[in-house]
Amino acid sequence: MSQQDMIAAIVQEVLKEMNGGGVKSVVSAPASNGGKLDYRSDYPLAEKRPELVKTATGKSLNEITLDAVVSGAIKPEEIRITPQTLEYQAQVAESIGRPQMASNLRRAAEMTAVPDERVLEIYNALRPYRSSAEELAAIADELETKYGAKICANFVREACQVYKKRGRLKENA
Repeated sequence: MSQQDMIAAIVQEVLKEMNGGGVKSVVSAPASNGGKLDYRSDYPLAEKRPELVKTATGKSLNEITLDAVVSGAIKPEEIRITPQTLEYQAQVAESIGRPQMASNLRRAAEMTAVPDERVLEIYNALRPYRSSAEELAAIADELETKYGAKICANFVREACQVYKKRGRLKENA
């Protein structure tokens, strides 16, 4: 497979992912559902509401082309999913009775603000016996104050409580 073929495959995969996503933006959602998106009228967004799907820098789906990627007009960070896309996806999930999926998507939206390296550090810290209650509390506070990730912070606090009950916290030396 040539490098250009690989890039084309990557762009196609990204577009396919965006096809299932949604975006919160200045464009209003349908008024028929209380201003929220729903599965029947809005999904998949790339087909039914393409004006809502934008990159982090505001580029539209039709601006994301293989030529634009190869020429450098589209940067890698521009084809990452946005918090707005995840919020619209959460609204679609709620419209079909999937509140847990909606919650997961909102938590993922918050995580887009956290650097990848830090996400991996937090992931490792959440493994059993890797962190003390104090360390998990510090992570939760960091998520909430530094990144505005309140849902994620509450998730870490909840994990800490479960680990306490089950004896899965690291012992302080």
